[in-house]
Amino acid sequence: MEKSICTYGYIPVRKEPHEQSEMVTQILFGESFDVLESSDKWCHVKLHFDNYEGWVDIKLIKRLSEKEVELWQKSKKWVVPGPFVKIVSEPDKSTHYISGGSQIYLNSADRSSFTIGQTEYYISSNYNVDKPIGSFTDVAQSFLNVPYLWGGRNFFGLDCSGLVQVVYAIKGIQLPRDASQQVAVGQIISFVEEAEAGDIAFFDDDEGNIVHVGLCLGKGEIIHASGRVRIDKFDHQGIFDNDSKKYSHKLRVIKRVDGV
Repeated sequence: MEKSICTYGYIPVRKEPHEQSEMVTQILFGESFDVLESSDKWCHVKLHFDNYEGWVDIKLIKRLSEKEVELWQKSKKWVVPGPFVKIVSEPDKSTHYISGGSQIYLNSADRSSFTIGQTEYYISSNYNVDKPIGSFTDVAQSFLNVPYLWGGRNFFGLDCSGLVQVVYAIKGIQLPRDASQQVAVGQIISFVEEAEAGDIAFFDDDEGNIVHVGLCLGKGEIIHASGRVRIDKFDHQGIFDNDSKKYSHKLRVIKRVDGV
């Protein structure tokens, strides 16, 4: 089975094999995946990070050997903290901006460069990869005001579950992609007043379907992607929109994930 690694800021993954199809997720730089099937223009892929499947443009897939991908998979990664870092590829000196949550195997002694296939990349000289990752709140707030984008998982656009998944990835915890999957993880918190920074709040519709998710910040605040990444108040009823002065989402449950 052919495997590859994303070498772009992100690769859009679509529900169906055509450009007009909705984007269901994104593959971030450094994430590896299987190519399940391919045609002249499209490939059906499965991400190793969260097992998500969809279709990507074949022009965006870098041809790599199975050994190269397997070595990358097994190697300990540096997960880019939010919001993004700049890297340069050799020999063409191309600049790439890669978002928080991207994965890099730093295979150089000075921890400033890495290689994928035959291409070598250098991390911007004004960035220290050994800088400690901030608190859960700091990481989440680094994405403030990023616009909402259905299927998005990066600093330039993300959806509600994408925000949760990426922030947790930066903090070293792997979560499923969609809110309906994420709600199955962790232990229930009985009262809103007990919610701490890093807890995950889920919201449902009138039929009981999970339709929204956000990250608790403590003290009755939540950060979530709704129009943009924003901070609002929330209580036992749900999220209180500071702009409309109305409740925008109905609370279903709060979960706590081990390791936060």
